[in-house]
Amino acid sequence: MRYIVCIKQVPDIETVKINPETGTLVREGVKSMINPYDLYALEAALQMKECYGGKITLLSMGPPQAEEALREGISYGADEAILLSDRAFAGADTLATSYTLAQAIRKVGEYDIIFCGKQAIDGDTAQVGPEIAQRLNLPYVTYVRKIELKENSLIVERDLDDGYQVIKVSLPALLTIVKEIGEPRVPSVRGKMRAKKIDIPVWTAKDIGAREDKIGLAGSPTRVLKIFSPPPRGEKEIFSGTLEEQVKSLWDKIGSVLK
Repeated sequence: MRYIVCIKQVPDIETVKINPETGTLVREGVKSMINPYDLYALEAALQMKECYGGKITLLSMGPPQAEEALREGISYGADEAILLSDRAFAGADTLATSYTLAQAIRKVGEYDIIFCGKQAIDGDTAQVGPEIAQRLNLPYVTYVRKIELKENSLIVERDLDDGYQVIKVSLPALLTIVKEIGEPRVPSVRGKMRAKKIDIPVWTAKDIGAREDKIGLAGSPTRVLKIFSPPPRGEKEIFSGTLEEQVKSLWDKIGSVLK
């Protein structure tokens, strides 16, 4: 079995800052990490490898420092990693990102399952995984919480608001993973040592045969014009005391507003 896991390096949400003049994220001096949902995707791949054997390849598009995220992924148990890094990739929206990743996956060659986190915490679109599948003409299932291999197909549970679906999907396929798949494991000491030494190739737009009009800003029909924190909405009031006293204070407050 051959598994590909797409991961993204994102800013640590606890240290994110916004430039008030430009309305863009301040990345300089801000700690980065692997997108949390992508760790669940990696955990899913590791579980499959433990049950059915195989090889895990990590794939990430980003600036040179995204190599840190790939090395961390190696420490969890992935076998190899590839970084897609080129100034031409900058400013990509989900369409341009999915095109770039799909081109890289074609270059990787044979694979059985592509794993993605359900979404990235910086964009929250949940679009890249399904778009990759569409570009590669693959069947896909989103919000997967359980996976079982049956001959050349997968039986998966898809998480819903009011329960779950059981779906059979043929291979190769793409899955986006939710946290119910299982808590990500802790990297081993051996994994950390291996991650420090492993060679991570860097592929450019030319390496993956990407068209200039399909990547980066040129290939992005959407633009993020501004990022801002919403202004405070009115005054805040905190009620204290016992639960009964707080309920009474809230009821009195509502009554005075409605009068």
